[in-house]
Amino acid sequence: MSATVVVRPTAAEIDPVRTARRRRRLERVLAVLTPLLVLVVWEIAARAGAIPVRFFPAPTMIVSTAGDMIRSGVLLDDLGATLRRVVVGFLAGSAAGAAAGLALGLSGLARAAFDPFLSALYTVPKLALLPLLLLIFGLGETPLVLLVALSVFFPTWITCMAGVTAIPEGYREAARAFGASRWDMFRHVLWPAFLPQLFVALRLSVGVAILVIVGAEFVQGNSGVGFRIWHSWSLFQARPMYVGICVIALLGLLCTTVVTALGRRLLPWAQPADRR
Repeated sequence: MSATVVVRPTAAEIDPVRTARRRRRLERVLAVLTPLLVLVVWEIAARAGAIPVRFFPAPTMIVSTAGDMIRSGVLLDDLGATLRRVVVGFLAGSAAGAAAGLALGLSGLARAAFDPFLSALYTVPKLALLPLLLLIFGLGETPLVLLVALSVFFPTWITCMAGVTAIPEGYREAARAFGASRWDMFRHVLWPAFLPQLFVALRLSVGVAILVIVGAEFVQGNSGVGFRIWHSWSLFQARPMYVGICVIALLGLLCTTVVTALGRRLLPWAQPADRR
């Protein structure tokens, strides 16, 4: 006798959208529980004396120090200075990078002329340019903002240019077959395919902007979260240093979340069906 094999559809096959949403909720819970577990273990270890609180103060101690810094206005002033530099530099650098990526992606001649030069500049560590910017523009906000803008420009340019050049030729041929003009081709084919890559570039670049500004504030300036971290280290004050590190981590998470949310809001056609 031959056995009959019955294959029943899984829950994901029956209702893939609901299954995907349930999985996303689980991922969000895990994303919250994991750092909470680390903090609880850290707190217990610090309270029990298993780790030296001189170097690893308990999370409650760090929170208490953050509250003191907020009440004194020091933390808010530093955060405001860093955020201002990041926002201005990020907007300027991402706009220039997106324009360069779009132009070089659409024009083979422009790509041949400028791609090698920009690729060579891309390999230069951006913090190495800070002394040059200080030499040209002097002390102040301008060198820091320009450094952020330069750091954001290159990943935005590369990602956007790659996005434009990767548009399938079949899309263009289909548009030409329907008699699309150059403007129609740009509006209905190139631009919708370019925008998702732009938001990928923005998500990468906002993290780069925060990394660079913190490093720059270590070296130059008398305000900002990076300056506060370095100043606390020089005074051997671990708690304010940890406050600055936590603020930078939260700032990076917030900026990345905002860019991702904007991308999902503005580009619904680029999202999976279960995420719209």
